[in-house]
Amino acid sequence: MLYHSTRSELNPVDSAQAVLEGLAPDGGLYMPECLPAFDWKACLNGTSMDMATMILSALLPDIPNMEDLVKKAYTGKFETDDLTPTVPVGNFGVLELFRGPTSAFKDVALSMLPQLLTAAKTAKGMQEDIMILTATSGDTGKAALEGFHDVDGIRITVFYPYGGVSQVQRAQMVTQEGNNVAVCAVYGNFDDAQTGVKNIFAACRGKELPFALSSANSINIGRLAPQIMYYFRSYRDLLDAGKIKLGDEVNFSVPTGNFGDILAGYLAKQLGLPVGTLICASNANNVLTDFIRTGTYDRQRPLLKTTSPSMDILVSSNLERLLYLLSGDTALVAELMGKLNKEGAYTVPADLLAKIQSEFWAAYCDDARADEIMGRVYKDYGYLCDPHTASGWAAAEDYIAETGDKRAMVVLSTASPYKFPVAVLTAIGGDTSGTEFEQMERLSQMSGVPIPKNLASLQGKEEKHTGVIEKDKMLEYVLSL
Repeated sequence: MLYHSTRSELNPVDSAQAVLEGLAPDGGLYMPECLPAFDWKACLNGTSMDMATMILSALLPDIPNMEDLVKKAYTGKFETDDLTPTVPVGNFGVLELFRGPTSAFKDVALSMLPQLLTAAKTAKGMQEDIMILTATSGDTGKAALEGFHDVDGIRITVFYPYGGVSQVQRAQMVTQEGNNVAVCAVYGNFDDAQTGVKNIFAACRGKELPFALSSANSINIGRLAPQIMYYFRSYRDLLDAGKIKLGDEVNFSVPTGNFGDILAGYLAKQLGLPVGTLICASNANNVLTDFIRTGTYDRQRPLLKTTSPSMDILVSSNLERLLYLLSGDTALVAELMGKLNKEGAYTVPADLLAKIQSEFWAAYCDDARADEIMGRVYKDYGYLCDPHTASGWAAAEDYIAETGDKRAMVVLSTASPYKFPVAVLTAIGGDTSGTEFEQMERLSQMSGVPIPKNLASLQGKEEKHTGVIEKDKMLEYVLSL
């Protein structure tokens, strides 16, 4: 299967090469020339790992032995055999994506990506090491480090915004062990770190390096494709629970920053899954809400620090893929991305906006609303959710109130509440004094919900990666490794 850039159809590559490169040479994102025919009903009949194997084999056919790769990626790493269970909470289903080794939704993709990369490396006869460059707003970093540490032939460097992640998220990264890992904070915000990573790719293109560059961010199709599985898993769970009948459409409300998680839902729909409306849930950094409602994407605004830091993003990279999918026009996408880079904003044509609005709906939730929802969901249903999940819950409520849509609703829960204990304790009326580890213990005592083992074990671990650099020093840092 051939892939080309969202910005040009020239110089296509096969799916293995697309995974290896991560980012296309012109700065665009790789997409298949066309999506494959897919038996979505047959996919629903398997286990979660069967679903992943079917989906990834269809989208990445140039990477061999997919069934074995999936087993290596997931076996024994998640709390449940179905990896990502959907549980009933009130009138919604909650798709729990935090049951993996780092308690965040990124685990589904970043347990799989190292297997895809190493297999693609072998398939292409590649000899040099791969350097994975990753910017993180909190969760991607640890999930990538967990997936790639001590993997032969691969090194990984993670950049995160200094002061822009929770204490628990920082502790997960700076205590990471492994002979092939580097973690560094950057003075600035996530967009600065993400732009810095893209600039490193551009600066190194065509130059001789001791390694090949790739990415673990969702700009890499090998990171995005594994996320499609959990939409199929959730649909199957609703079928098994008798909430829907085969063929019924299901709405999904997705806490969204970089637009990868919700784009995976759209790709699931394109593969045939009966997905209804995809609800884009933002926090107070509501650049995506404004875009979906108006057609103008404008990053020229202050980046606010919120209680849901993984969504503190103003440049949503994967939106570029949606623009290509709905327009089919690489020249238009290149023009829009050029405007975003040079002018900080763009407006899509009216016909493209109409297509976007026919598939997506958007709302945002500020910290006060998230606090109210976390408290209310716990009080009414005894269910703990984190601030990102609360944003998804808020958007789902707003969508139903405005549209009256009665189709089944699933809210994606993207992180364990224990990654944000201050916010959750505040919402449910708990004592927020002490360290985050003391807060986690207090939250567990109050709720009876056990602390994930990977988070409980962080306390007292040695910090190995404490560097902080200016954003214009990122390339220098990578070349010094």
